[in-house]
Amino acid sequence: MAPTRPPDPQKSVEDEIESILQERIMVLDGGMGTMIQQHALIEEDFRGHEFKDHSRPLKGNNDLLSITQPDIICDIHKEYLLSGADIIETNTFSSTRVAQADYGLEHLAYRLNRVSAQVARKAADTVTAQTGIKRYVAGAMGPTNRTLSVSPSVERPDYRNITFDELVEAYTEQAKGLLDGGVDILLVETIFDTANAKAALFALQMLFEEEYAPRPIFLLQVRAELQ
Repeated sequence: MAPTRPPDPQKSVEDEIESILQERIMVLDGGMGTMIQQHALIEEDFRGHEFKDHSRPLKGNNDLLSITQPDIICDIHKEYLLSGADIIETNTFSSTRVAQADYGLEHLAYRLNRVSAQVARKAADTVTAQTGIKRYVAGAMGPTNRTLSVSPSVERPDYRNITFDELVEAYTEQAKGLLDGGVDILLVETIFDTANAKAALFALQMLFEEEYAPRPIFLLQVRAELQ
């Protein structure tokens, strides 16, 4: 990795990142799910002790591992950081109450985000101390499993299974957890519906105006190439 001057304690995170980008390209980490798959976790691993009697299957709820298997998630973050990533994403792609409703865990949304941010923060701070190069944590805000732009019913093209206000409320709760957990950046990702993204950005704007100091906001869109 190219050397980087130590950050100026008087600079904001936004100023620090802009300064680094004037010198070199910054590297974002890779997928969390593919790394988790390498551990071949079973249902009991996802449940841990706290959720051993939960009524629904939990295997596949990768975000829950920040609570039940935090060491695994922290180690994955560290692997990316020690491989050269400047920025790691929190393990919160599905940590809205909208997405967690599939598992009957919507009440955990705030906690999932706060704990995941704390796990990522610990990894980033540890590697920063080891290498002398500051690393950053981006709070990942996924698109949820519902869309404002397209009806889920072929027979009713006007129907929507969620409203803009409901998405704003869900994203607000998620962002509060991420910010309280210590993220440097908010990352609205993988954008497949610009209306959903607008709800996330509106939620962040309201939080930054009313409750929290502003943080840099990144938008991530994955483009499917035509073959």
